[in-house]
Amino acid sequence: MSAIHPADTSNSEALENSIYAKVAWRLMPFLFICYVAAYLDRVNVGFAKLQMLNDLQFSETIYGLGAGIFFIGYFLFEVPSNIIMHRVGARVWIARIMITWAVLSAATMFVTTPAMFYAVRFLLGVAEAGFFPGIVLYLTYWFPAARRGRMNALFMIGIPIAGVVGGPLSGWIMTHFAGMHGWNGWQWLFMLEAIPSIVLGLLTLAYLPNNIRTSTWLSDSEKELLAANIAKDSGGGKSESVGSAFSNPKVWLMAAIYFCCMMGLYGISFYLPTLVKASGVKDALDVGLLTAIPYTCGVIATLLVARSADRMRERRWHFAIASALGGLGLFLSTVYGDNVTLALCALSLGTAGMLSTMPVFWTYPSAILGGVAAAAGIGLINSVGNLAGFVSPSIIGWLKDVTGSTNAGMYFVAGALVLGALLALLQPRSQVNR
Repeated sequence: MSAIHPADTSNSEALENSIYAKVAWRLMPFLFICYVAAYLDRVNVGFAKLQMLNDLQFSETIYGLGAGIFFIGYFLFEVPSNIIMHRVGARVWIARIMITWAVLSAATMFVTTPAMFYAVRFLLGVAEAGFFPGIVLYLTYWFPAARRGRMNALFMIGIPIAGVVGGPLSGWIMTHFAGMHGWNGWQWLFMLEAIPSIVLGLLTLAYLPNNIRTSTWLSDSEKELLAANIAKDSGGGKSESVGSAFSNPKVWLMAAIYFCCMMGLYGISFYLPTLVKASGVKDALDVGLLTAIPYTCGVIATLLVARSADRMRERRWHFAIASALGGLGLFLSTVYGDNVTLALCALSLGTAGMLSTMPVFWTYPSAILGGVAAAAGIGLINSVGNLAGFVSPSIIGWLKDVTGSTNAGMYFVAGALVLGALLALLQPRSQVNR
């Protein structure tokens, strides 16, 4: 038997890398843009709050409940949505999600009462349910575990990029369009920022293949190599039934970890403009521009942490350290809350730490689940975790009404991030460090 020449191995690895680069360049920019649009439509209510509460005479408690009730609808329909996508295909289902959420987000401009605000936010959560876990699941169809952390990061930096772009854009819309045709700035915000999601939803129908086999831009040999890698990566006796996902204690531990992570994400997403304004910045455009700074730090940290975790094949400590730093940053933002420069530094640390946990975390579920169990498990983890989107703004809003300050709410959120760091270390090292 002839020995394998090192040059043959090197050539084979280079060929494989080039194929994965081709797939990444085809899929990731489009998925990234879709997530920017999704996240912008989800959290632009945080900017609308700067004008909306006074115009509609809403209290902080009403705002917090309305911002958070989105996640009740999201929670109820997350798992069914992911299972449907697994069965009918990503192309049609992702398009459906994007178009319906855009229409409902735009409809927020017509809200006049708390009941209307609660109803449209609940329906928006129902419409968007399944988008994020659907894309996480979709990436498992294309990339093996060793490459998935970086792909998750390229997708999930849509969150901080939405902040970098959305902050200044939202501030400009609310300032420039205020009063035009009798509409307030916050009403224009909801309408104009829904348009990209409708366009992208329609493009999804033409652009996004369901899986490797249905792609038209890969050769047969490229499809075989990719499919073989996914089949090999999915081996090892992973559970395959929906029930196994719900009965697996490791899935529920992941859900608890993700809940803590999301407490930080939505604490920042819904209240970052408020925190910046409280530090002494009054103009809506200036607030929008300054909120881009923490999100820019989040982009850099997310990419660096994901790259390091993939290279070192180490997930637990990467997540734990990032989450703990996120909690520290939010705590320090209350200490220096009346100093614009120091508050922004603290918020940048908190945002960078919290956001960089996400791509690392989403390498966990596919390490223990496969097939329809992965669809159900990813949906379950994301839906339970995103209940934090209801808890976080509701508690912060209530505490602000009671105490007159967001400090107590930030302490609560910072503690959740530290708890998430500790829970992450309970993950089995042999399974998650892939």
